[in-house]
Amino acid sequence: MITSLHNPRIKEIRLLNSASKHRLKSGLYAAEGIRLLEEALQAGQRPELVIYTEDLDQRGSTLVEHFQSLSVLCEPVTSQVLQAASDTESPQGILAVLPMSPLALPDQPNLVLILDAIRDPGNLGTLMRTCLAAGADGLLLGPGTVDSYSPKVVRSAMGAHFRLPVVNASWQEIASLTRGMGLYLADMGQGESLWEADLTKPLGIILGGEAHGPGKQARSLAGESIHIPMEAAAESLNAAIAGAILLFEVKRQRAKGS
Repeated sequence: MITSLHNPRIKEIRLLNSASKHRLKSGLYAAEGIRLLEEALQAGQRPELVIYTEDLDQRGSTLVEHFQSLSVLCEPVTSQVLQAASDTESPQGILAVLPMSPLALPDQPNLVLILDAIRDPGNLGTLMRTCLAAGADGLLLGPGTVDSYSPKVVRSAMGAHFRLPVVNASWQEIASLTRGMGLYLADMGQGESLWEADLTKPLGIILGGEAHGPGKQARSLAGESIHIPMEAAAESLNAAIAGAILLFEVKRQRAKGS
């Protein structure tokens, strides 16, 4: 059992939780909680390490047994040690160190969401879940977007990392990856109404940051602008909510036309 807060493995987990550069260099990230790690197991993810407290309930204990059957190193720790390693105030008793294993974008994607400087971790995680639910082929993270493996993103994405292609890309790379697709810029009050635009063809939707909206490079890449009709009293929508409305309108139109 690990009882020391200074144990090298615990120090490593704390670094993974706190430093994006360290996550990128090591190719590892931390994920915690029973439900999230059940998703990892179902998706065939094999952790480098699992730490857990011995007061786990039956569901958590079964999860540990599954990982042990895969020859994953599973170390019991004290609750104080888990608290020190965790990024949450109330840890659920289990945490895993996982390899970054991003899925590849399809050669000919039919729908992608492109994010321009989305900096809020909760919004990015929610958008990842929404992309998965709406049937998007992938998510392209433009420059300035928050690290998709940061702890808050991992928690709010709730397993989308294991099933959705997520690509960090420059604007030049985004242009190459979306060649042949129509690119729509979601722009407040500009361009065609979302309800009137034809969203049935292969397309990418560019969604700008919460504070400043889409940047110059995003605007130059997009072929057309679309907007979500709103009442005049509403100033704007949260990026995650706007993304959900946009993606599910695409899904609605395509289901109607099939």
